[in-house]
Amino acid sequence: MPFDLPPSPRSSRSENSFHSEGDRAGKKPPYTGPKRPPKGSYVMGWHPVQEALESGKEFQKVLIQRDEKGERTSALLSQLKRQNIPVQRVPKEKLNRITVKNHQGIVAFLSPIVYHPLDELVAQTYEAGDIPFFLALDGVTDVRNIGAIARSAECFGATALIVPSFGVAPIQEDAIKSSSGALLRLPVARVPDMARALQDLAANGITAVALSESAETSIHQTSISGPVCLVMGDEETGISAGVERNCPVHLRLPMVGKTGSLNVSVAAGIALSHLALWKDASEAS
Repeated sequence: MPFDLPPSPRSSRSENSFHSEGDRAGKKPPYTGPKRPPKGSYVMGWHPVQEALESGKEFQKVLIQRDEKGERTSALLSQLKRQNIPVQRVPKEKLNRITVKNHQGIVAFLSPIVYHPLDELVAQTYEAGDIPFFLALDGVTDVRNIGAIARSAECFGATALIVPSFGVAPIQEDAIKSSSGALLRLPVARVPDMARALQDLAANGITAVALSESAETSIHQTSISGPVCLVMGDEETGISAGVERNCPVHLRLPMVGKTGSLNVSVAAGIALSHLALWKDASEAS
């Protein structure tokens, strides 16, 4: 005698019954969009941003809604420019992806490190009787490379790291982790114009040395004495033309293998080791 099997739980449900627990409870489904920045890494709203700025908080960058205008906006933009803080004008949708709260058209990202004025670092180095040994990064956009380069720079005794306000990977928690904490010990200067910064260094007797694959002179074929600033560009695009024009010395790393280039952090480590030897020789003489 055949048995009549009861309908399975799945077959007895209607199509509309297949929803998440949140839907059945009348709640919003969980957020599945782009990863939002962690709480505490940014400040939002005009008054909180102004308060953070006046209290001396270090800013990584400030995002302002594209259609924000008026005296309040103009005054803040002027203040941010004076303090060399990068500003980006963005659509409201981008701010909404950062936070669901009322951001009032402005979000400021806090920096985990303190930036130092370049002129003060130069003056302090000379006053201490040390030979300036800077490292400047032009267009390095990978945050892990930033961290690895900073780690090598700190290990080889660099005076400070110089980065531009735009066109470089942000120095944040991932960069600090990649640097094994070196970015918390190595002074960092942020400059609005890298070419102008190299001109200022030259005026203070510091020679900019560009590391470039196209350079004719090998780093093994020369030695440099005195204050120096090594300039590194992105491994894809190299050093920008405007910055390279302000580098009186161009050197390359000799390579004999078939691989066309080195990772920028590896190349920086090799070059820094050579410059550190030259610096030691200068101090001993």
